[in-house]
Amino acid sequence: MRDFPFPVSAATAAHFEAWTAAPGEPPPPKLAATVLLLRDADAGAVEVFMQRRVASMAFAARKAVFPGGSVDPGDREELPWSGPPAADWAAALGIDRADAAALIAAAIRELFEEAGVLLAGPAGGGDGRPAAEWLAQERGRILAREATIASVLRDGDLVARTDLLGFHAHWITPEVEPRRYDTFFFTALCPPGQHADDQTPEAESAEWIDPAAMLRDERPALMPPTIVCLEDVAAATSAAGLVRMRRDVQVIQPVPVRHGDRWAMRMQVRP
Repeated sequence: MRDFPFPVSAATAAHFEAWTAAPGEPPPPKLAATVLLLRDADAGAVEVFMQRRVASMAFAARKAVFPGGSVDPGDREELPWSGPPAADWAAALGIDRADAAALIAAAIRELFEEAGVLLAGPAGGGDGRPAAEWLAQERGRILAREATIASVLRDGDLVARTDLLGFHAHWITPEVEPRRYDTFFFTALCPPGQHADDQTPEAESAEWIDPAAMLRDERPALMPPTIVCLEDVAAATSAAGLVRMRRDVQVIQPVPVRHGDRWAMRMQVRP
C-alpha cells in the first residue's frame, strides 16, 4: 500500500479522527470523467495538458488537474459514434452500457469545454477538420448549456472519435469526503489541426507540462490520483503508446490514516 501525507486544518483533522472512530454513511459518488491529453515531446518524452483550477471552485480549488468533471444529464443523449462501441467500453470500464456511453460523452465534452479540443471527425470519414471559428462558437454554446455534446456533433455532421481515447485509471473519492466522485481517467491524443488552449473560466492557467518537472516542483498542488497518473506519463516514451496501452485497471478508493501527528491518504484497492 502507498500513503500520501498531506497537511490538514485542525477542523479537518478532527473530522478525520471522528470518521475513523465511527464511519458514517458516505454520500454517493457522482460519475465523472477526466482526460489526460497527451503529446510527444523531445527526446522520447511525453507531455500532458494540465490546468490550475481557480480559487472559487468547490472541488480541488487551486489544484493542478487534468480536464474533467462529472457526468451531466445531457451526456446521456446518444452520441453520433465512431470507434470502439459503447458495449466494448462498458466491458473495459466494468460498468453498464448506458453509464459507459455517458462517461465517454462526458470525457469528450469536458475536454472540449476546458481545453478547446473536440475528439470528433467527419461522419463520412476522411480528413476533414472542423473550422476554428465553428469550434469556438459551439464551445460557447456548450459552456452556456445551450447545447449538448451530442447535438453539437449532429449539427456539425461529426462523430465522436472514441478510437482517440484510452482507459487509464479508476479512482473513487474517499468516503470521508463530503463531495465524492467515481472518476474514470482516460488518455487521449489531440486530433490533427486542433490545439489545446487556456480559455476556460474554471482555470487560472493551463498549459502543456513536463510530468517529471510537475512532480518535482508542484507536488503540494497535486492530489494522489494526479500524482500517480503523472508518474505513468513520466515513464512513457510515446503518447500513442500510452493511449493504446490496455491493462487491468484497479479501482482505487483511498482512506485517511494517521501518520503520527499528521494524516495521509492510503491507496486502497476496492474489492
